[in-house]
Amino acid sequence: MKRKNQILIITCLIIGVSIFSGCVEQETSPPEKDIEEISRDATIYLSNGNYTDVYNLFNSEMKAALSVQQLEEVWDGVIGQYGEFKGIVDTRTENDSDYDLVFVTCNFSSQGYFDIKFVFDSKKQIWGLWFVETDRSDEYKTPSYANTDLFDEEEVIIGQQPWQLPGTLSLPKGQGPFPAVVLVHGSGPNDRDETIGPNKPFKDIAWGLASNGYAVLRYDKRTKHYQNEMTQLTNLTAEEEVIDDAIFAISYLKNHEDIDSDKIYLIGHSLGAMMAPKIAEQEPQLGGVILLAAPARNLEDLWLEQTIYLSSLDGEIDENESIIINITKQHVEKIKNLTIQEGEVILGAFKAYWEYLSTYDQVATAKNLSLAMFFLQGERDYQVTMEDFSLWQTAMATKENVTMKSYATLNHLFMSGSGTPTSEEYLSFKNVEEEVIEDIVAWMTNYEIE
Repeated sequence: MKRKNQILIITCLIIGVSIFSGCVEQETSPPEKDIEEISRDATIYLSNGNYTDVYNLFNSEMKAALSVQQLEEVWDGVIGQYGEFKGIVDTRTENDSDYDLVFVTCNFSSQGYFDIKFVFDSKKQIWGLWFVETDRSDEYKTPSYANTDLFDEEEVIIGQQPWQLPGTLSLPKGQGPFPAVVLVHGSGPNDRDETIGPNKPFKDIAWGLASNGYAVLRYDKRTKHYQNEMTQLTNLTAEEEVIDDAIFAISYLKNHEDIDSDKIYLIGHSLGAMMAPKIAEQEPQLGGVILLAAPARNLEDLWLEQTIYLSSLDGEIDENESIIINITKQHVEKIKNLTIQEGEVILGAFKAYWEYLSTYDQVATAKNLSLAMFFLQGERDYQVTMEDFSLWQTAMATKENVTMKSYATLNHLFMSGSGTPTSEEYLSFKNVEEEVIEDIVAWMTNYEIE
């Protein structure tokens, strides 16, 4: 059976939330539409370019995350990659715990069939909007710097019940023990490859490092493997989302007979890089920490900055975009003052999540670490920007065991591009840049514990 990859339209901490407000049924009103009809309508709106009609189905939470312009850009990216929309082929409904799912199968001229997934709650309210494609194994291409003859891969399980996670260990061939790396994901329910569209940055990194003699452990994120269960946890924090499982992964490597337990490194990306100092604080015997696109600022500030950036791409901010920005500002203010009601979801997370982050200073934590650190930053990254990189440079200036490097043409996924960075480029296949792999290998080699 072919696996399915999901391209999430909205990037948020845990889930994308949206509500469709239906009318109260009266005797003189037309019959209320069912969720399949609502989903077909939304698909036709997209195909006809009626983005405002789709936008009007969103509640304030969804509007704060996705503007009309951004929706148009994403759809244009899909059309650019998959070809002209030819029509709806079929719809099907599935049930997933407390939610009803509708898959609208569409036909595109270049790549054939493609699903648009709508998620509804019991009140026929849209919970999320996804694009879902059948995995095409020929779409992912092995990076030129990876030699799959030099390593094997084995399926593993890390962690403890009830949150055990499946993962993959890339293990070099030959006589061990080998130095090893744990990969820690960014925000959202990521799989072990950190798949977004046709791109798999963690697979690229794992294969690149394994080709150079490093064992690499990557695993499905807890909010991916247990997505339904995790979205119900109002007390969820970054410890359960990120930290605990990274420590379990490190422990797994320490106890593996083919791994040199004195040479285990941590690579965190985005949110994973933000939490990496906290992980290293609890695991001081790590060989070193590599931080890819590490936020130096608060997540809510980055969210607002991204919202303003994406709303301004066309050179102006229209009325709808102004509303979105203002709503986001209100949410950010709630987070900073912790005036979040119990059970209220703000920017994709409950109050406990934001309370935890309010007590965590990643920069101060990193400054207190004695182990070696390597900060890498793409200069075309609009999600975690060069402003964050500059803050890290200033904070780490007096530490001798810290290396900093930025890359002029790379984006948030450390893939090359040109021009104004947008989310559309994530829909086009690329590999992590070879220079990044080479730099990580050279840095770890230099800092390996003798």
